[in-house]
This record gives sequence, structure tokens and C-alpha cells, in this order.
Amino acid sequence: MPGSDVHDLSYYSKCMVGGILSCGLTHTLVCPLDIIKCRKQVNPTLYKSVGDGFSTIYRTEGFRGLTVGWAPTLIGYSAQGFGKFGFYEMFKDVYKGAFGASAAKYQTIGFLLSSACAEVIADCLLAPWEAVKVRMQTSDKGAFPRNLASGFSTIKANEGVNGFYKGLGPLWMRQVPYTMVKFAAFENTVKAFYKYIFTAPKDTYSKNFQLMITFLSGYWAGIFCALVSHPADVMVSILNKKSSSDPVGQQVKQIYSEIGFKGLWNGLGARIVMVGTLTGLQWWIYDSFKVACGLQTTGSK
Repeated sequence: MPGSDVHDLSYYSKCMVGGILSCGLTHTLVCPLDIIKCRKQVNPTLYKSVGDGFSTIYRTEGFRGLTVGWAPTLIGYSAQGFGKFGFYEMFKDVYKGAFGASAAKYQTIGFLLSSACAEVIADCLLAPWEAVKVRMQTSDKGAFPRNLASGFSTIKANEGVNGFYKGLGPLWMRQVPYTMVKFAAFENTVKAFYKYIFTAPKDTYSKNFQLMITFLSGYWAGIFCALVSHPADVMVSILNKKSSSDPVGQQVKQIYSEIGFKGLWNGLGARIVMVGTLTGLQWWIYDSFKVACGLQTTGSK
């Protein structure tokens, strides 16, 4: 735990705000890449490459075509960041207390359990907005509204509450392993940097230097996150595009029968670039906000 930080309600509140900023801003920033990734997952032959996706969308739809779904992205991932980072800090303290004198020995287990619990909560906040976002981004032009309010109303009218949460199971399958890797890999990478490369006490380095370590550790963790969670991400994209009222399990089986194991890896290249950049920036924004609030950067202890 950061040395001088008192982990009270004020601390957790600041972490929640940092999480809102880190997830909401970064996911909105990479919205154009997310559009290409989702469309390639649903239709692998649509674009030849990420670059072709950008040029095709800009040529056929203009700049606005690269911003489809930005509003549910901003709202949904801000809500997710609130839960992901804020509750992670809470659960981390809970598990540290539960492990007691053995906390340092089982620190990585604490990171994994804390992040998993936090993500389960965070995804309940994200799921409705993710459903709207994916439908907006992957539906043929004219087949589904590209306005948030209209899109939300359309799903509610046609599918009810289930339309917003039918992707929650696959979302957990995508996000919980992703977040467990994201937090555990990040924390251990930061610790390795200060243990094996920059061996002076962490607080002797400038805040800007510490934030550089934060970004590098986050980017490295993001690569592993993309690999671990990609198959479930493909399933979420295809599942949310469909408007079927069949049970989710039946839909998942049908989708897998259509795309096979290989199809679960469609769009991986775009997602590695997106998630690596995203994760590095998220941790940098999160820690930058903490530093601005007078708190310590995350990790190394």
C-alpha cells in the first residue's frame, strides 16, 4: 500500500473519480479503433486491415462515421471505471486484512481476487451501455439508430431489460480475466521495475518518472489483457449485434457453430494495439489524478 495514503472514504472516493476519468476518457479516445475492431469481429472480410477500416469509413461516412457510439462509450466506461478502480482499492485492503501477516507472501493472489470482485460490479454498470454501443457500431447504416437516446429506446421497446443485460455473462467472461491480468500484471511489473532496474527507493524518483513507469507497466499489462480476453470480446460483439430473444446460452452455441475457434480471434491485431494503448493511458491518467490529489502512484509495495 502507498506509504502515506490513509485508506479512508476520501481516499476511495478519489480513486473512484480517477477511475471514471481513466476509463471514460481513454475508451472514448479510441472509439474509431473500437468501431473497426467490432465490425471486423462481426464481419472479418469487411476491412482488409485497420488502416483500410479508417480510410473506408472516412470515405463512405465522413468523420462522423469514426465517432459512432461515442456517447454510450463515454457513459458506460466512466461507470465501469468508477467500479473497477474504486472497488479494487477497497477489496485490496479487505484481502490484505484477511491475509494478515501473510499478506506480502500472497500479494498477487490479493491482486487477482480484488480485481475480479471489482470487475463483477463494474460490468453490471457497463453492460447496458455496451449493448447500445455495439449495436450502434456494428448494425448496417439505417438498420439501427446512431443516436444514443433512440438506440436505448429501441432496445428497450423491442427486447426489454434483457436486451441490455443479455451480454453480461460474456462480458464477465471477457472483462474479469482481462481485469485480473490488467491489475496483477501491472502491479507486479511496477514492482519488478523498482526491484531490478531502478533500485533506489521509489519516493526518491520524481513524480514524472514514476508516471513514466506507470505508463510502461500499463502498456505491457495491456498486451496480455488483449490475448486473455479476446475470444469473449468477439462473442460479446456478435451477441450484442443480434436482436434474438433466444436464451443467451443457445445464442452463444449458435455463434460458435458459425465462426468456430478461429473466428474467436478475428480482429486481434487491432485489439492488441487498442488495449495496449488504452491500458497504458488508463493507468497513467489514474495515477496522474492520484498524484494531483496528493496521493502516491500505484504499485511497488
